[in-house]
Amino acid sequence: MKSERSFARRIDLTSLQLFVAVCELGSIGRAAQQEFIAASAVSKRLSDLEAAVGTALLYRHSRGVTLTPAGESLLHHARNVLFGLERMQGELSEYAGGVRGHVRMHANISAIVQFLPEDLGTFARTHSQIKIDLQEHLSPAVLHAVREGAADLGICHIPAAMPDHGLQSRTYRVDELVVVMPQGHPLAEREALGFADVLQCDIVGLHAGSSISLGMRAAAAQAGLPLRQRIQVTGLDAMCRMIDSGLGVGLVPSRAFALLQGVGRLAAVPLDEPWARRELALVARDFAALPVTARLLAEHLAPAD
Repeated sequence: MKSERSFARRIDLTSLQLFVAVCELGSIGRAAQQEFIAASAVSKRLSDLEAAVGTALLYRHSRGVTLTPAGESLLHHARNVLFGLERMQGELSEYAGGVRGHVRMHANISAIVQFLPEDLGTFARTHSQIKIDLQEHLSPAVLHAVREGAADLGICHIPAAMPDHGLQSRTYRVDELVVVMPQGHPLAEREALGFADVLQCDIVGLHAGSSISLGMRAAAAQAGLPLRQRIQVTGLDAMCRMIDSGLGVGLVPSRAFALLQGVGRLAAVPLDEPWARRELALVARDFAALPVTARLLAEHLAPAD
């Protein structure tokens, strides 16, 4: 017990916060800039932290820093400690006048393009003192960030291959995929298309790790047909521009296509496949344990049943 108390006294919260910032940004300089502190002071804090735990936490190189195995372990525990402090702050803030603070959220591109601008806009008008830190990531990365404590809330498609993701979830929205093609394309007059029709065309796709790409690859494998994906892009607007230039067809969420209609002379036909109707889930480690600011946002986006 005495050694445990001694260890706790050697670790200070500011150093833990700076350590997490350095890990997430991959650079002492960028972390110092974000935290408004001199880089030399951050480096000193990290050296003191390594001395306190008795082992190296970071590999320092010209491009930044990477974690040692001990650093990976400390990052996990540091996030849990800071999450617990935020939870404590959130509970105590309920007794203070007004609600203020910030919420860290990660979401996939489908949620960000289709639904979050309006939903976050209405929340911000009601809760002007709450800052929302939103980052775009692929769905598996969103789940990982929430599970590790790097985000309070996440919005993503939960892959069928990850039923035991270890998080609580609520339904946020449902989207449906359409096949986007240039106006005048031979398939543009059809009322609906099967994926076998799409597989006859060159395809403009999103990042290989996106839920749409994963769904296409699984469907192509099940059909026993090759996936003629010639181009991969990182955004839906870029995809639509490529399609407008005649480089192939692509799968896009229907509401996102409606919002991007100004990008080229394009047509959209519903994709008639069970996997084309997809649930967007709001995820958290524990909705009841969230800081009050994050709980308010969670209730706004996907009220509990």
